[in-house]
Parts: sequence; C-alpha cells; structure tokens
Amino acid sequence: MSVLQLRTYTINKGMMDSFISLFNEHIRPVHERLGIPVQGTWVNLDRNEFIWMRKFDALEDIPAKEQSFFDSPERKSLGDLPPSHIAKMEIKLIESVDA
Repeated sequence: MSVLQLRTYTINKGMMDSFISLFNEHIRPVHERLGIPVQGTWVNLDRNEFIWMRKFDALEDIPAKEQSFFDSPERKSLGDLPPSHIAKMEIKLIESVDA
C-alpha cells in the first residue's frame, strides 16, 4: 500500500511567489525524475503556508528516496535556497482509507 506525505511549509513573509516558482521549476521536476510523484500543491488563503503531498510505494522506501533527492545534482545546486524560504515545516505520513 502506498504512503503519502502531507507536507506543510510556513513560508517567510513576502517569499511565497518565489517559493512557488522554485518548487515548480526545480523541486517538483527532481521529485518526478526520481520516482517520487507530487500528488498536489496548495496555498492557504492567508498565503503563508505551502501545502503539498508526495507519494511513496512503501514506508520503507522513504529514507532511500529522500536521500536520492538530497544527493541529486539538481538539489545540491540549489544550496540553501529552499530552506531560506521556509520558517517552519510540518510533515505527516498518511494513508488512504478508501474502500
């Protein structure tokens, strides 16, 4: 059974548009290339939280897939740019209960 990560990032004031561009142009493509599908992205109405979900085939796959992301040349080339946008990060593991 697949596992999803529901990720909520509180974005530093005034940096949401920049983070959305960074995510769509750099972060999402690397995830997709590495077999970590992004299931959706949202911004709360206050525009201070970026919410997204990514999917893994199994819970056991997460550490290796995350390591492959951080070890990728594309992610390394971004340096501290992604975390410089993020004030707080909350990550929840969730699974479907659909019959």
